[in-house]
Amino acid sequence: MSTPITRRDALKTVAAAVLLPCAGGLAADRPAKIRIGQLGTAHAHASGKMDALRSLTDLYEVAGIAEPITGRQALVEKQKSYVGLKWLSEEALLSDESVKAVVVETTLGDSARAALACLRAGKHIHLDKPGAETHADFKAVRLEAERRGLTVQLGYMLRYNPAFELLFRAHRAGWLGEITEIDASIGKLADARLQAQLAGLPGHGMFELACHLVDAVVFLLGPPAVVHAFGQPTGLAPKGLPDNQLAVMEYPKASVTLRCNHGDPFGGPHRRFHVAGTKGAMEIQPLESGRGTLYLSEASGGFKKGENSLALEVPAGRYDSEFRDLARVLRGEKRLAWSAEHDIAVHATVLRCAGLTPA
Repeated sequence: MSTPITRRDALKTVAAAVLLPCAGGLAADRPAKIRIGQLGTAHAHASGKMDALRSLTDLYEVAGIAEPITGRQALVEKQKSYVGLKWLSEEALLSDESVKAVVVETTLGDSARAALACLRAGKHIHLDKPGAETHADFKAVRLEAERRGLTVQLGYMLRYNPAFELLFRAHRAGWLGEITEIDASIGKLADARLQAQLAGLPGHGMFELACHLVDAVVFLLGPPAVVHAFGQPTGLAPKGLPDNQLAVMEYPKASVTLRCNHGDPFGGPHRRFHVAGTKGAMEIQPLESGRGTLYLSEASGGFKKGENSLALEVPAGRYDSEFRDLARVLRGEKRLAWSAEHDIAVHATVLRCAGLTPA
């Protein structure tokens, strides 16, 4: 077994490789902080996103938070993530011209409305996954942003994981050859409360959770030609809903299998992403750990021929990297690497993987 390659060892190989900078460098003077707000606290990632914003004091100034659900503010305002923040009405937050961006963390059912309201108020947005319940609503959000020249950053956290950054670079640089196979899984043991929430969503867990996997697959291969969706009930979900799901995606020269099992008590360590190509392969497991193996038919990019064990350092803040990237985009220092076309294709593919028709 080869010696694991650490984040420090692979710094030049991994650092921001997938993201393409625009022309021009940083200004000589430190740029002003970006005034940002949050709309909603109901999304599962809401408090974590606020923690990230409040920790990045060199980049952001949190202007305040608005909660559109009547009575919910009283339930969450004493949580550590929100203590000391200014609570505003949605109207007050969106009418504040000093606020340049808004993090949309509402319920999924309200996310498209909230996102459109922010865009129409001239705000850039960070929109948590999967973005909207219907494809028509999601597409309307992304196209509205394009018409207005505003940024929409989707909350797909694997985009900024160092192991996935390396995978994206390996693919772009041709180290793996032509991809022929992707096999990935993401799951957990859902308690009764989560199962009840998922029961009210289209596509259950494949839509709400496995969208992270679909985003990575579409970034590597584009939208699939054909999707086959399967689902079996574990018996844990209400009304016999299929909470053990499988999607098979067909490409001209590749096949992809994605699993999302909400009845897996060891779902965390089982989460994996495996890619095989004509010249190499890469496996990441668990998904967010930074650990995995890169196999190469020939030495490339500072990695040796054969097996390279990876132990890449993952930032302590789960969402810090995406908000650091957003700051660079909003300051005009670079382009966001994920286009509206990509995001729309991902949303449609997620629905297809969940057995639904994008409409």
